[in-house]
Amino acid sequence: MAAVTRGSFSALRVLLTQQYRRRSFGPQNLRLSRTEPVPSRWAASLQTSCSRTLHTAMARHRPVVQFKLSDIGEGIMEVTVKEWYVKEGDRVSQFDSICEVQSDKASVTITSRYDGVIRRLYYDADATALVGKPLVDIETESASELSQEDVVETPAMAHEEHTHQEIKGHKTQATPAVRRLAMENNIKLSEVVGTGKDGRILKEDILNFLAKQTGAILPPAPLFQEIQTPGPAPVAAPPLSAPAGVRPPPATPRPVFTGKDVTEPLKGFHKAMVKTMTAALKIPHFGYCDEVDLSRLVLLRSELKPVAERRGVKLSYLPFFIKAASLSLLHFPILNSTLDEGCQNITFKASHNIGVAMDTSQGLLVPSVKSVQLLSVFQVAQELTRLQALGAAGQLGTAELSGGTFTLSNIGSIGGTYAKPVILPPEVAIGALGKIQVLPRFDPDGQVKAAHIMKVSWSADHRLIDGATMCRFSNLWREYLENPASMVLDLK
Repeated sequence: MAAVTRGSFSALRVLLTQQYRRRSFGPQNLRLSRTEPVPSRWAASLQTSCSRTLHTAMARHRPVVQFKLSDIGEGIMEVTVKEWYVKEGDRVSQFDSICEVQSDKASVTITSRYDGVIRRLYYDADATALVGKPLVDIETESASELSQEDVVETPAMAHEEHTHQEIKGHKTQATPAVRRLAMENNIKLSEVVGTGKDGRILKEDILNFLAKQTGAILPPAPLFQEIQTPGPAPVAAPPLSAPAGVRPPPATPRPVFTGKDVTEPLKGFHKAMVKTMTAALKIPHFGYCDEVDLSRLVLLRSELKPVAERRGVKLSYLPFFIKAASLSLLHFPILNSTLDEGCQNITFKASHNIGVAMDTSQGLLVPSVKSVQLLSVFQVAQELTRLQALGAAGQLGTAELSGGTFTLSNIGSIGGTYAKPVILPPEVAIGALGKIQVLPRFDPDGQVKAAHIMKVSWSADHRLIDGATMCRFSNLWREYLENPASMVLDLK
């Protein structure tokens, strides 16, 4: 190695001497330069050394891209950095996840648009990132890639939303080919339920989702695969002594007592709930409760359930409740309205976007079924299946969580009969559905019979809605459910 180094310096000294003689003594010294040839081994070593020096100098002048957090709409000015997927010095490629941020509405994963090296992280984990400020610096491979201002895309910028972010509770897994297929068909990955391992989105998931949107039929894929969720992990069979039909209690983690007080800042959905419920305190709530006999609906559902299952949808009672609410809102449009902050104007909403409160791992979320007045009961069930799958996967986005005009809370699926639901502003009414119980009731002949009874609790904005209006709406809604055949007359 020492010999090669001495040879390199000797070759460099010979070349510099020849250049000096050419400049100082003119062409007559050209013959001397030919008599002192540079050894080929030294010349190759010198060329390699110069090449490395030139490459290093070029690398130092690569452009650095500065991502900035853009406005995500709805008045949100800050987000919380939940997790970094990279560190300074890491090399990233296009579509690699960089970090996950949490807004008041949903989680957003930021992905790389360039091939390059992470040079700076502007925030630590759990820090608050401000809109308009940089998130990360990336040293790109080529300056030709910088075709526009580098700004982190957010949900308000829908033209590239699906390529540089996903709304979710955890990292979405998909190959670059699948992401490119979604981009070419203008599909948001946040709206696709992955059927691969650990929720990975496959090419078949994109094709099935596209078929659902366009109405096309794709023979290679099984029907309705896009709304199926991965089956639960197999569980051991109950002991032989356990009665048939009795499910073992779900395993719950044992609580850990630390003996210390813990103070944490409000973040994400909890912070959003504080804002929403604080605004709801300004609304004077009027409460109304009633009970509904669902015996006929129970029989109707038992007949339609296997038909829906053959079409790939699990039919619950909730689609009937939602459709009955939409039919009733046609007669009482003031319950599907909003009141401005100055209490001067009422806006009657044309679409019945009925929200459904869901208990998810991220907390209480209220996605809405859009334009229920245009949907059949089966179509409502399809959309509910999609929303529930997204909620279980933590992939509910702003599109699903915004735009509601009326809300139903199916609190009875967890337990309880009566409740006092809180209105979600700017809506003016909400209903809470209790659990269905088999209770004794009198039939028209005065005989005691078993009836399927559900309690319902309504809350209305008393600034707009009086008690008589809420009562009449509830009576009509109850009539549709107690005589489900009557809904057929009003279906469009």
